[in-house]
Amino acid sequence: MSSSSSAAAATAAPAKPPITCHILDTTIGRPATGVRCTLLQFSADAPTVESTARVVATGTTDADGRVASWSGGVDAGELVLKQGAAYKIRFEVEEYFARMGQETFFPFVEVAFRVRGVDEHYHVPLLLAGWGYSTYRGS
Repeated sequence: MSSSSSAAAATAAPAKPPITCHILDTTIGRPATGVRCTLLQFSADAPTVESTARVVATGTTDADGRVASWSGGVDAGELVLKQGAAYKIRFEVEEYFARMGQETFFPFVEVAFRVRGVDEHYHVPLLLAGWGYSTYRGS
């Protein structure tokens, strides 16, 4: 390997997990920091049955409102997606609003989605307020 290709490899951004999330608190126009998030996967045999969900990983949003890395759960380490599987991210927002001295209608928010391709990246942004939220598939 040449010195220029080693330098490029050393400065390359670290690979991001195949599933990421981001929370923006729309009441203050800033990222929601310190929100605990849990990533769950549903059984391939019964992808819509809640009792089949298993914890795959957990994380907490950073100063930018993002879970920079997932850890723990059943698949500690590298997160491997399963073709056609359904996943869900549970955002523990009540704790966040309590720290902010605000009320919320939602103790938590859950966003479920299906993985269509294992080589794709799935980004789940959450636009959050105490009395409402919205989400979409990000990039």
